[in-house]
Amino acid sequence: MDPLRELNARQVPGEPRRRWFTSQDLDLIVWLRGEDEPVGFQLCYDKTAREHAFTWRDGRGYDHAFVDDGESGDTVYKSTPILRADGYFNRSRVKALFLEAAGELPGALRDYVAERLDRYPEVQT
Repeated sequence: MDPLRELNARQVPGEPRRRWFTSQDLDLIVWLRGEDEPVGFQLCYDKTAREHAFTWRDGRGYDHAFVDDGESGDTVYKSTPILRADGYFNRSRVKALFLEAAGELPGALRDYVAERLDRYPEVQT
């Protein structure tokens, strides 16, 4: 798996600062308070197949969704991609993918994401 590499992230006025890391199969966006205190992240995985997004935000908790890329449907034009709820999340598999690609991430960010992945229950009821 390709390592995650940092790109310039678009900053949204009024929102926490963002850092964006990407590889062929993963995207990681981390929201920061101040210069370096993470307050949330979104880890997108399986980008080359059926892409999913796993999100954790301070004060909001977890969310897991698949990315509806807007390609399917009866219209001739592509729609805007949106996130749609998707229940099952294979925590062990996604954590392994993340750790394999996260070797060049700052250690504190890698640990932050891995810890929150660990806290998510393996089986949802």
